[in-house]
Amino acid sequence: MLGHRFATRINSFSSGAHAYWPKLSGKPSLEQMIHRAATVDGLSELDLNYPDHVGDDPVSVGKMVRDCGLQVSGLAMRYYTNSAFKRGAFTNPDRAVRREAIDMTKRGIDAAQAMGAPMMTLWLGQDGWDYAFQCDYPALWADEVSGIAEVAAHDPDCLISIEYKPNEPRSYSVLPDAATTLLAIAEVGLGNLGVTIDFAHALYADEQPAFAAALIQSRSRLLGLHLNDGYAKRDDGLMVGAVHEQATLELLRAVHRGGFDGAVYFDTFPDASGLDPVAECAANIRTVRRMLDAVYRIEGDNRLAQAQGRQDPVEAQEITRQALARATAG
Repeated sequence: MLGHRFATRINSFSSGAHAYWPKLSGKPSLEQMIHRAATVDGLSELDLNYPDHVGDDPVSVGKMVRDCGLQVSGLAMRYYTNSAFKRGAFTNPDRAVRREAIDMTKRGIDAAQAMGAPMMTLWLGQDGWDYAFQCDYPALWADEVSGIAEVAAHDPDCLISIEYKPNEPRSYSVLPDAATTLLAIAEVGLGNLGVTIDFAHALYADEQPAFAAALIQSRSRLLGLHLNDGYAKRDDGLMVGAVHEQATLELLRAVHRGGFDGAVYFDTFPDASGLDPVAECAANIRTVRRMLDAVYRIEGDNRLAQAQGRQDPVEAQEITRQALARATAG
């Protein structure tokens, strides 16, 4: 059932480090951040970055997380180890650099399996362009698709989820939105591929998140759900529901109706503004639980389906607002 598993990014727990660890010298260790995350009421899982958090001993890192009462929901690839990746990972014009990125991804998949993590998330933010006439678009697309195909075929038992984003760090991404990502997945044609929808990414891709999720669930598999919020101009990483409450509620209803039962992952940035990450994560969990309560109330009420059949936004908004108000009131 959607909503009984909650995950978050571990780097959030470096926020306000010296207030939490008064004697800390330098940055907190991975183990310290994991212990701090484990104090969040309701948190069940963590996502870790590869290779940043895992290194050469994924088994020990997995045990470190489990010893704190949490699970590793998945790993996420990060292509920062070589400065040449700034010009692309799977689409780098240098064949040797491209090979390095693909082989590193395969090692990340092996690490995920070794530590018992079921999924690898690919955020290919370095794959794109910045100038007109910079690249041959069909060649760029072919490199992206063949790179995804190669890493997905590396271990069919590991789920590979593509997290799309319209830009940043590149001016334009090869996989900027749900529709383009679905095209790539269809071209690859492997069963362990799917999509991660990130709420803030969808917003500034000019998508309605619930519609994007419906497309994903009809054409592929929704493997990851990243919740946060923002002002649709960049990846703000604000708390869930802080700006787009109705759109978040609609997304949760869409993924619930589509059968998604994975972890709800909070891709928020309390460390960007020095918030208490434990309090921030706990607040996100409470918010989503209230919203899910509203979703379950809506599902038991035929009035919304009738209003949507008439495409009546006045009635539909009233029904959803009432459901959320009742959920908030308990």
